[in-house]
Amino acid sequence: MMEEICGAKLGNMVHRAKPYVLTVGLQFGMAGTYLFTMASLNHGMSRLVFIVYRNAIAALTLAPFAFFFERKVRPKMTFSVFMQILALGFLEPVVDQGFTFLGMQYTSASFASAVMNAVPSVTFVLAVILRLERIRIKELRSQAKVIGTLVTFVGALLMTLYKGPQIHIFHQANTSHHQGGSQSPHTHWVIGTLYIGMGCVAWASFYILQSITVRKYPAELSLSSLICFMGALQSAVVALIADHHPRAWAIRFDSTLYGPLYTGIISSGIAYYIQGLVMQSRGPVFVTSFNPLCMIIVSALGSFLLGEHLYLGSIIGGMIIAVGLYSVVWGKGKDYANDASPSTTITKETETQQLPITSPSNK
Repeated sequence: MMEEICGAKLGNMVHRAKPYVLTVGLQFGMAGTYLFTMASLNHGMSRLVFIVYRNAIAALTLAPFAFFFERKVRPKMTFSVFMQILALGFLEPVVDQGFTFLGMQYTSASFASAVMNAVPSVTFVLAVILRLERIRIKELRSQAKVIGTLVTFVGALLMTLYKGPQIHIFHQANTSHHQGGSQSPHTHWVIGTLYIGMGCVAWASFYILQSITVRKYPAELSLSSLICFMGALQSAVVALIADHHPRAWAIRFDSTLYGPLYTGIISSGIAYYIQGLVMQSRGPVFVTSFNPLCMIIVSALGSFLLGEHLYLGSIIGGMIIAVGLYSVVWGKGKDYANDASPSTTITKETETQQLPITSPSNK
């Protein structure tokens, strides 16, 4: 009897910890996205071609798993779901990745990851407007989510507006981003921030729409592969118009190959699957609230691997963001503990039919 009780408690703890483990692991994988992408762009690869290869690789990687593991549970495709998948393929692969990578070329990988920390704030606002997120201002958990969102946004804003003295941790001499042309560095920084901000809004909208679509089409692997496939097709049209020269599509055995491979398999393929899996039980705000962790990882690795400068403002902003992150996650944890929603039952019924999720979390 005692063994059964201990086993039940352990199983409950694993079940409750799974969304946190998956989402934290996802942030480590997403941190590599900025680094591999920046390395590929620095080697002269077209950002539009990069997006096409990334999503095509993701679709090819996920399709066999989706066919095998979800062939018996895959729901029927409807016109409304197809249009939502088409919109998802446009929002994330085309708009978000296109503008974010363009802004990254004007600034740096660590700066782009910092600005993208506004995603939880934008997602929270959109979720409240669309009534996907419940706010009762008299409840402590709702106050924690609101205050945490504001604190996170303030921390990201501080990183954007205040640099402060440069911190020499790894003593790298060169920076990874370039600022060619006749424009001043300040102009580049403003333009880059604008582009990344547009990508931020597109990414938040993608999270919201994905959380809606996955309820109508609860086959995460199939949905992820379809999103990547549609994104590859739409971005290919844009790339063929903008970069129709054959040399723009050439890849070599360097970061122009490793970048699309990594981002396609990890950042688009596995990331979309994990996001959909966690969103079924915790919602889009929970997933995006962990994004600041990615910024901290990118800032450290960017300074060491790419020689990007690390400033005092980034460190202070990261600490503020961590406080806001904890507040939002605490509020969402209280929501999950106190509410018995139908989506929890659906998740438990479908977990036995899904692809094992132990390997994606071990990045």
